[in-house]
Amino acid sequence: MGKGTPVNNETIGGGRTPWHLWLVGIATLLFNAMGAMSYTMMRLDKLADLGMTPDQIAFMESYPVWANGLWALGVWGAVAGSVLLLLRSRFAVAAIMIALVGLIGTTFYNYALVEVPPNMQAPALDVAIWAVTLFLLFYARRMVLAGVLR
Repeated sequence: MGKGTPVNNETIGGGRTPWHLWLVGIATLLFNAMGAMSYTMMRLDKLADLGMTPDQIAFMESYPVWANGLWALGVWGAVAGSVLLLLRSRFAVAAIMIALVGLIGTTFYNYALVEVPPNMQAPALDVAIWAVTLFLLFYARRMVLAGVLR
């Protein structure tokens, strides 16, 4: 076979795509898609379809524009990071950094500037979002250093 022809785990261009890249990329994309769905449902005024009460919907709609913007950065940056990781693009790191900026901003808003209603508090989910985002950033940076992302 000629140079650049895929063989086993080889990709065009001769670089290796480790099996764990697919696992991490798909798993984080599915996780981040939940946030994208939540954000999209909010923007489409469909929160009642998610089972939210009128009080919960009112709280979500009270977010100022800047907090909504940070939420969007977090959600769509994370989705883009997972997609770019699967595409083996080094720009995955930049997308995840954007997601991290959004996550920092929304965390600050929710924990320092407003009182989140008790029936909307989800500290375990907040920790999971932080863990996945930081892991994805660490992983993408390692893949850039390893020459997997170009």
